Amino acid sequence: MIVDNYDVIVIGAGHAGVEAALATARLGGKTLLATLSMDNIAFMPCNPSVGGSAKGHLVREIDALGGQMGLAADEACIQMRLLNTGKGYAVHALRAQADKPVYHIIMKQVLENQENLDVKQLMIDKLLVENGQVVGVEAETGEIFTASCVILATGTYLRGRIVYGEVSYNSGPNGLRSSMKLTQSLQECGLELMRFKTGTPARIDARSIDYSKMVPQFGDAQVRNFSFISKITTRKQVPCFLTYTNNETHKIIRDNLSRSAMFNGNIEGVGPRYCPSIEAKIVRFADKDRHQLFLEPEGLRTNEVYVQGMSSSLPAEVQLKFMQTIPGLEKCKMMRAGYAIEYDCLDPLQLTAALEHKGISGLFSAGQSNGTSGYEEAAAQGLMAGINAMQKINGNKPFILGRSDAYIGVLIDDLVTKGTHEPYRMMTSRAEYRLLLRQDNADLRLTEKGRAVGLVDDERYSAFVDKRSLLERTLADLAKINIAPNEENQKKILNMGTVALRSSTSLIELLRREEVSYVKLAEAFDLPPLPKVVAEQIEVQIKYEGYIAKQRLEVARALKLESKLIPENIDYREIKELSAESAEKMQKVKPTSIGQASRISGVSPADIGVLMVYLEVNRRKGQGI
Repeated sequence: MIVDNYDVIVIGAGHAGVEAALATARLGGKTLLATLSMDNIAFMPCNPSVGGSAKGHLVREIDALGGQMGLAADEACIQMRLLNTGKGYAVHALRAQADKPVYHIIMKQVLENQENLDVKQLMIDKLLVENGQVVGVEAETGEIFTASCVILATGTYLRGRIVYGEVSYNSGPNGLRSSMKLTQSLQECGLELMRFKTGTPARIDARSIDYSKMVPQFGDAQVRNFSFISKITTRKQVPCFLTYTNNETHKIIRDNLSRSAMFNGNIEGVGPRYCPSIEAKIVRFADKDRHQLFLEPEGLRTNEVYVQGMSSSLPAEVQLKFMQTIPGLEKCKMMRAGYAIEYDCLDPLQLTAALEHKGISGLFSAGQSNGTSGYEEAAAQGLMAGINAMQKINGNKPFILGRSDAYIGVLIDDLVTKGTHEPYRMMTSRAEYRLLLRQDNADLRLTEKGRAVGLVDDERYSAFVDKRSLLERTLADLAKINIAPNEENQKKILNMGTVALRSSTSLIELLRREEVSYVKLAEAFDLPPLPKVVAEQIEVQIKYEGYIAKQRLEVARALKLESKLIPENIDYREIKELSAESAEKMQKVKPTSIGQASRISGVSPADIGVLMVYLEVNRRKGQGI
């Protein structure tokens, strides 16, 4: 029973599905967003936060391209902090505590009022494919919806199974239904699936916590926003609280390890290395006598508190017992037990850099269904999958961000080139050009690109152009203004906390000094005041100019390898000089360039040399040389 025809169907309305559906609808595509529950849209099943180290970069990039996550996070924020301020600008990152129910409501309202978008509560059981082309989906009701493109954004719901202690049942997060039939359909279509797991800690009642025994963690006094167009200038903030486990906590956990689903063989999925359960921490870091925990409110209108750092799959009574050994939690009441969840996901090596399946035209995938972890990683992929679905429908080239363009480019390239054997988490260390990919300049890097694909509207683009013009004009003025080392100027300079001049110099040279800020310079030499974000951008560009120039040279060298394209029809198994391992891996990944081939795990520099010689010989044969 064919009910309706769409340009794009998005399966799943988590953070990936939301961004994908909004992108396709805003780009003019008639879109269906199918969700297991209308009450689960953009839900945060784990921590009530957005951003953090590297993840904050992703949120700002999503925003610069015209996505929604940054705007919603700003509006739902109940505490904002800029992390890593003791380190360089490259790793500064915003992190917001979000009001979990409010974030869901905001996103649900945006989706329901988006032109070209239908949101329906549906269980999708089957992917419909004909002659290597996706043609639609079938719901459990028997309803069929046809489409040119389908985007999988199934999160942790594919054959999702909740496990803690001896308890085990089929379910998605928070007791919602899991998708039990779609896995079989995907496998019948030839997709290769993996089994991963993740976990979440207990939620406890705020009224049962003694906060006087904990260390408060306050938000920043300066109001900041993820979105470059947010107009929020004041914000009510609430504190989080820090406490620690102890030897008594650890003893209870060790004594019950045999009852943990992670250790008793009740879980087959692979878990995230960088977000381990409390059981894994106790075993892996046996020499540590304590581990820090953060008590994070789930919202302003709920008493639920998230115990960050206490993910567990132990029985509920054991979870309560060990929590009550922790300072401030002696009388805590558990509202929800922590649990592990295992689920099916795609091997991302099956995808192109556009997040399209290599064997099924029109099938895209994004988010945890690609083996990643985190709301931000999911949203970034969803945005890119949505853009590329519409690029395909409109007959345009895929929209691909390189590793030197954005953290989003690093994320996707890592997935489709290296694959992942555990839930992938974005980290600043994964980006080799992170000095260029700062969170403060995401708009300068990506807004023009978002405008070109059609997602950046006039209001956002006008604000961006005004900011960029002010930045360029101020930099030019600072370079032109020279000051002499006379008595008046020397006094001003000394008052700024820096050494006196030896000769005439420009203000731009003076601003290169570590102790000199634009604010100090403006006060001393009567310069026009600037918005804080522009002043910060100017300081970063000037103070780090040498390092930035060096990284740009590295990018230019790397791009030479990216420009050496590899024909799509090449059979690496026919290149006898390649090692068997490299031939097998390149045949699976099918890299589009020498640069991508060089990043495949297990491919040696010698094999890259063999490949380049092979391509050059074939090129000469083709030209009759």
